Amino acid sequence: MAANILFLSSTKKEVVFQILLHILLFLFFSFDRYVPSIQEFKIVAFLNYALGAFVINYVLLPRFFYKKNYLLFFLSVAVIVTTIIMIEELVFEPIYYPNTRGIQFQGVIYSLLDVMPVIMILVGFKFAWDASKKQLEVEELRSSATESELQFLKSQINPHFLFNNLNNLYSYAIEESPKTPSIILELSSVLRYMLYDCKEKYVSLSKEIDHLKNFTQLNELQIEERGKVGFKIENIQSEYRIAPLILMVFIENAFKHSTASQSNDISIEIDIHVSENGLLEFKCENSFRPITKTDTISKGIGLQNVKKRLLLLYPDAHELTISDSEEAYTVHLKMQLKRDTA
Repeated sequence: MAANILFLSSTKKEVVFQILLHILLFLFFSFDRYVPSIQEFKIVAFLNYALGAFVINYVLLPRFFYKKNYLLFFLSVAVIVTTIIMIEELVFEPIYYPNTRGIQFQGVIYSLLDVMPVIMILVGFKFAWDASKKQLEVEELRSSATESELQFLKSQINPHFLFNNLNNLYSYAIEESPKTPSIILELSSVLRYMLYDCKEKYVSLSKEIDHLKNFTQLNELQIEERGKVGFKIENIQSEYRIAPLILMVFIENAFKHSTASQSNDISIEIDIHVSENGLLEFKCENSFRPITKTDTISKGIGLQNVKKRLLLLYPDAHELTISDSEEAYTVHLKMQLKRDTA
């Protein structure tokens, strides 16, 4: 239904455009500035040209040219132009100029110079219109495909996160840990945000930071006395917006790196700073023991996911650096935020 409405709207615009183009071209073709009048011969001649251009535009272009059958197209155009010239020379000129132009044929070159400018203008504008419409369709299709991919990538985050944290919650429940209710509350808060508050492509920066705090506190409960977690934010401005759940992946990976490779002395430092021009700098550094097999963590679905989202949403507005030393794994991300225009 929506496609039909768009088609009708596009067709209506094209009809209006073609009517205006024909009127302007007719006035330019037929009006004599020395004798301010429009001769009847000019009217019928222009109608002859316009009819030929109509056949080229709406029959030959879609049937032959757009299907890359160029030989048939140009042969058919030659037939159409020849027919137009013959009608003018054999019918119209003997009627309107019986004693002058109607007596003899003026020549092929003269006739082509009379006919081809009008035909070329009408056909050229139709070709440009079709090309513009096709480009618009391509852009809409590309935008739709990008949006679909973004929704797919974002949908992958929730099951991934939930799977990891439900396993941890199960372990605490088995041990009857007094921290289990706190973990449930933190998990509920984080999931509420992920399910209901971040459906848009971009969300408020302040809300995203609040979510990251809750997410960090949730994971911090799992470390207990085995280490420390630092979470530092600076100059967070509410007028900026950010793609949701991007930074969360790096924080989640930091906890997985550390807890999977260390039983104590865990260290995770998270630093988020926003400059006056909206450049966000995110740094997340975590300790880990390289002797353990944590390579698969950096190659998991989360990191692949976030890299794709950054390329789609911030193609020329981000810089991601991931490095590891003997005892630390560091993520440094710079991204130009979008200002809230609402």
